[in-house]
Amino acid sequence: MDIAQSLRRTGFPRLFVHFAVLVIVLLWLLPTLGILVSSLRDKDQITVSGWWTAFAGATQTEAVRLAEPSAQRQDGTGYVISGTLVEGDKTVSAFGTRVLEPGAFPAGETVDVGDGETLTVHADGTYEYRKPTSFDGERGRRVYLTVVTPPAFTFDNYRTVLNAEGIGNAFVNSLTVTIPATVIPILIAAFAAYALAWMEFPGRAILIAVVVGLIVVPLQMSLIPLLRMYNGIGMLFGVPSKTYAGIWLAHTAFGMPLAIYLLRNYIAGLPKEIIESARVDGASDFEIFVRIVLPLSFPALASFSIFQFLWVWNDLLVAMVFLGTSGDQLVLTGALNALLGSRGGNWEILTASAFITIIVPLLVFFALQRYLVRGLLAGSVKGG
Repeated sequence: MDIAQSLRRTGFPRLFVHFAVLVIVLLWLLPTLGILVSSLRDKDQITVSGWWTAFAGATQTEAVRLAEPSAQRQDGTGYVISGTLVEGDKTVSAFGTRVLEPGAFPAGETVDVGDGETLTVHADGTYEYRKPTSFDGERGRRVYLTVVTPPAFTFDNYRTVLNAEGIGNAFVNSLTVTIPATVIPILIAAFAAYALAWMEFPGRAILIAVVVGLIVVPLQMSLIPLLRMYNGIGMLFGVPSKTYAGIWLAHTAFGMPLAIYLLRNYIAGLPKEIIESARVDGASDFEIFVRIVLPLSFPALASFSIFQFLWVWNDLLVAMVFLGTSGDQLVLTGALNALLGSRGGNWEILTASAFITIIVPLLVFFALQRYLVRGLLAGSVKGG
């Protein structure tokens, strides 16, 4: 009885947690797998079937016309028209003579279509259309086919994206925007977070409340006022409006509230004894911040760096507003968006674009994850 109770107390909850984590991981991986498979499929297959059918082939209905009467030949007492309705390695699984029943007959079956006429469509796409009298004066008959296309994978979508004009320059532009726009808010937020956590001054509680309130302000609501303010300052000092400095400041402004909030909560949770001991030893606030708080806060700094980098790297709206859409200033997301065409007709390259743009964020994530673990271990070891 004691063993059963112990299993119920420890084994079952742990098993449930593991199962829940597995389900969440699969739910996150499933769309990613779908995007990966779609990025390797042909454009025609993407439009007619889902990615889960990629390994079974794509099935679609096609309307074709048989050959004109000029292709007829006499066969005994009747006439016959023959030919091929599909090309390549496609196969026909069924066919029909009415639009409401496109798959009425299996491939290979000879069908009586009336007036002594017969039609046979084979699986390889060849057909025979027989009639006791001549086909002269008639138009090629319309036939509906259920065509099966075998699985086909290609790197054409990736070649289209990588070989597009301006992609290399857009990649450099994205790095030029993202790296400073990630470093600047972290530096400023770290100083502000330490001041709000460990320094006593009038109005500190009000500043904390303001920071929390700014987190919920939508970007779209503050974008236009911020742009007008920036343009006004630029006109006053004669600074061009579309510069990298402008978009760095914009991303810094949008990322600062969350950065200060997260870092302040983490820094406020550091052991109070360490801070007080450093002050007793005569260390200034700047020395405490640089030598003690920053090393211990590296996990929080790395975590926010990941989120800020992902946000700025994937941004399109702020880049178009503050940097522009000209060829030499276009970021990677803007360049990939331009590849879709004015009406989004080339949407099949979206999947390939997604995996191309995700390479750099993945590298950043795994790199910072390693330092994140190292920072956690370093912060947990007490010096003698």
